Amino acid sequence: MADLITVEDPDDPRLRDYTGLTDVELRRKREPAEGLFIAEGEKVIRRAKDAGYEMRSMLLSAKWVDVMRDVIDELPAPVYAVSPELAERVTGYHVHRGALASMQRKPLPDAAELLQAARRTAVPEPADGHPVNPPHGAGQRVAIFEGFVDHANLGAAFRSAAALGIKAILLSPDCADPLYRRAIKVSMGAVFSVPYARFDAWPAGLDVVRDAGYDILAMTPDEKATPLDELHPARFEKSALMLGSEGHGLSTYALRAADEWVRIPMSAGVDSLNVAAASAVAFYATRPRPA
Repeated sequence: MADLITVEDPDDPRLRDYTGLTDVELRRKREPAEGLFIAEGEKVIRRAKDAGYEMRSMLLSAKWVDVMRDVIDELPAPVYAVSPELAERVTGYHVHRGALASMQRKPLPDAAELLQAARRTAVPEPADGHPVNPPHGAGQRVAIFEGFVDHANLGAAFRSAAALGIKAILLSPDCADPLYRRAIKVSMGAVFSVPYARFDAWPAGLDVVRDAGYDILAMTPDEKATPLDELHPARFEKSALMLGSEGHGLSTYALRAADEWVRIPMSAGVDSLNVAAASAVAFYATRPRPA
């Protein structure tokens, strides 16, 4: 059972994990370096816990203590009970959901390990020692994000990936942190549901994807690209859907590394979609179909 500790001093060192949450540059550097991230709100905290992340502590306003009582009783991490005013002074903003948790990060797999794990989740394990062929339409789709620097778009894309059956996500080195508070919040905790890894090199890391047998499909509004609905569904069964940054799309290097360019057909003079919206459309359009 966790200790419930009332704190009245905003400078109490025990609250250090929660200080300056609105300072994006500080938190982007500090959280990965210290191996922590912040989960905000009851649902997100529970999803992080259920995904196996270790809790370092919780910061709760009084009315949330009873709501989170089962978590408090289950986990050994300290729980700091504070007033809403003190929480705002510590974090730098009004904590609307009244509940924050500092969680311990897990080591990230490398890209090759992640793709092996994605294949295991897509292909049934043999029961009698004989190989099992995946059923038609079972799918082993993964996604590749290049240059996603906006945390809200990254969180939304993770949520779409979780909802639409993407097995794993691979990030270019310059992508934002999926475990940053804003990304977690927008994803509603879906960042805990889709395993991910970060490439060490770009675009050289794409060789690992191709070596694992994936067809790399680059999403681009270029008219030379093939409309998604014109590709045979079999092309998607072991595909890596690659999407680019919010402003510029995929880099020239990434486009050159792809096996095929694909696009979402547009009308009414619209040339592109926000990348979070485009990811949802692409994941839906390439979803497994019945045989």
